[in-house]
Amino acid sequence: MSNATWEPRTTDPTLDSLQRRMRAMHSLYYQAVDSMEIEHVNHFEREGVLPIAFCLFHYTNMHDASFMLLTGIAPVWNDEWQQRVQMTINDHGKHKTVDEMIYQRIGNYVAFKDYMRTVFDRTEAYLDALDPTDLTRVVVPHPFPPQIASTYSARVAGPQGITVLDGFECWLYQHGLRHMGEIELARGLVGLGGMTS
Repeated sequence: MSNATWEPRTTDPTLDSLQRRMRAMHSLYYQAVDSMEIEHVNHFEREGVLPIAFCLFHYTNMHDASFMLLTGIAPVWNDEWQQRVQMTINDHGKHKTVDEMIYQRIGNYVAFKDYMRTVFDRTEAYLDALDPTDLTRVVVPHPFPPQIASTYSARVAGPQGITVLDGFECWLYQHGLRHMGEIELARGLVGLGGMTS
């Protein structure tokens, strides 16, 4: 998406920036999946190297789950989506080992793309309607539980705890860019190029 076509949905500069960055990052994911076939995403390179399928599902499914923590809206992923997408491991893998998750594969690539678009569209629509004052709402106060205390978002958090803005920035935006970097690197392993310079 070109910035020249962007029409601000808010006069708040922080929210406007977040909306634009989330859309831009989502566009990278769309470009990635549209320029790969299922044999690319399910390619097994070697022991200890996660397939692109892991990054795609891990990030989208974590995005889906993190959205609930930020908004209170239930995740999209359920048994019906699993039946459609046919993940070999019905788990985002955050608490699993690389050795367990190297076997992750996407069964129905078209259905996965539908799931990803559903998750991303919902996030963008939510941000479009968000009152900028909600960005400072605390979603995880201090002291942090163990599963949060070791995360990057805990390092980012201010004295009040993790806010809505911190959550969108860390759990959705920065997490997404991290995995997009892994996807771009892995694309080279399957004979495809990167997408940005």
